Amino acid sequence: MKYSIYFVVIILLFGCKQKPSNEFDLVISNVNLIDGMGNPIQEGVSIGIKEGKIVAIDTSLVGTEAVRIEGKGKFLIPGLFDCHVHTTDFERDFPRFVHYGVTSIFITGGSLCTNDYYHAMRRQGNQDTIAAPFVFHTSQHFTMEGRHPSKTYKSSNWRDGKSVFYLKDTIQIERLVHEVSQYPIVGIKLTIEDGPAPPFVERMPQSFINKTVKEASKYGLEVFAHVSDNTELEMAINGGIQNLVHFTGININPQDSIQLQLLQRFRKRNPYWVTTLMIDKSFLYPIHPEWFRSESMLSEYRNMVNELSPEVVERAKIYVNILMEEYGLNESSLEALLLPQVADIRFLYGEGFNMVLGTDTGNDFNFPGYSLHEEMQLLEIGGMEPLDIIKMGTLNAAKMMKAQDSLGSIEVGKIANLILLDKNPLESIRNTLEINKVIKNGVVQKRLME
Repeated sequence: MKYSIYFVVIILLFGCKQKPSNEFDLVISNVNLIDGMGNPIQEGVSIGIKEGKIVAIDTSLVGTEAVRIEGKGKFLIPGLFDCHVHTTDFERDFPRFVHYGVTSIFITGGSLCTNDYYHAMRRQGNQDTIAAPFVFHTSQHFTMEGRHPSKTYKSSNWRDGKSVFYLKDTIQIERLVHEVSQYPIVGIKLTIEDGPAPPFVERMPQSFINKTVKEASKYGLEVFAHVSDNTELEMAINGGIQNLVHFTGININPQDSIQLQLLQRFRKRNPYWVTTLMIDKSFLYPIHPEWFRSESMLSEYRNMVNELSPEVVERAKIYVNILMEEYGLNESSLEALLLPQVADIRFLYGEGFNMVLGTDTGNDFNFPGYSLHEEMQLLEIGGMEPLDIIKMGTLNAAKMMKAQDSLGSIEVGKIANLILLDKNPLESIRNTLEINKVIKNGVVQKRLME
């Protein structure tokens, strides 16, 4: 009996065909790797993917795989994040994001953002049959009646207690924070500002800001504030805010010792700050129709130039005049409006602030997916290095979402959200538009027709 058992074991061990030590669903071989962590480019690297995750990174991978993509002469970066998004039609917008390599988005409220709408977006983002990014989101806007955003973007969809919360007193804040904490939110969206354009209203009271931060901390939540000038920046910092989802309108003066002390106090919280330069460029689009002729844009975006009404153009001119007055400018060129803001972002980045890419997508001329690449181009025009810009749109963004253990960089154990590029983005960040393939959750995504 003992020998019979021994014989069976021998057959099992040596008589059966042994499986290869490495099995992959997908291998990208011989690619130039830009990992998203700010490290120098790695040449001739192979990436092994299994069940949606990166399981091996080496100079060569031996084993079996269902699909092998030859990466020689190509460049691999992590999937991008857009960390300031609004959408009123996610079924239309989500494939556009993926087409341009944006595999994760952060939705910071909106007129349709009820709990059911948020749930529907998360569900869409968690499947792989239809192209859609992973969805992170805040709570609904905490604001006040007659204030931004419901004043600025008037709509019958703004419903108190459903898609927006109108704060009336600090006692109410306790109940609302408890209510939203029951949902899978990244944090609370708080709108402090009085604008962003005339006619201005009163800003949110400081006591409301302080109370929201205090109550959020009881549930381990952070607050994501919307500010659009230096006064609101100071109010946010004094109120204990941890993250800012908007940069446009802020004016940093490195020679102002009082402001520098304020920023240093803010820096100690390890905050995250979203760029949103594209919101200003989008207001310029109707008076610069030549920009629509970019060959990298989807044809539906390029065709918008033929649909511009005189009213749209006139409204754009009015808003640009407001921006010029706000910044004290004599011309409305892209460089005049945006390069001073890029200089401020460069300064903050150099001071150790966690800057994150975001576009404030949601208006007609801030395009889902494409405008994130425009955001990156504006930063490069202003002197930022492509390696740093990529990190702002990948690892920094994942950290802000508290998702750095699974997203944001190309490392073993992380979800395989990847973009394969035909040209080197470190030579020009514009090359992030030279997309060969987009991979989300280990699956090559179907892109839109251009």
